[in-house]
Amino acid sequence: MTEKKDKKSGSGQTARRRLTGVIVSDKMQKTAVVEIMHLRKHSRYLKYYPVTRRVKAHNEGGFKAGDRVSLEETRPLSREKRWRIVGLAKGQPVPPSSPVSPL
Repeated sequence: MTEKKDKKSGSGQTARRRLTGVIVSDKMQKTAVVEIMHLRKHSRYLKYYPVTRRVKAHNEGGFKAGDRVSLEETRPLSREKRWRIVGLAKGQPVPPSSPVSPL
């Protein structure tokens, strides 16, 4: 098997995958359910359609539902957790902490 070398250090560490998603549930302690969406192209009709998947990620920073976050792959933390929330996704506005009431 070949491993991807980390470009920064040049050591034998593998480069960890990074994804961006939206937190859809934060009801567990230190765990958040993050929905990741990407576009896939249909082979025959050449139309793009959305594909979503949900992963459980370690939430040490206290991010809330609705936040757009950046994830990093990590060692298995539990039976289903293989991702860690690194921080808010760059270039995304920070959502308000309290819901805004409509006028």
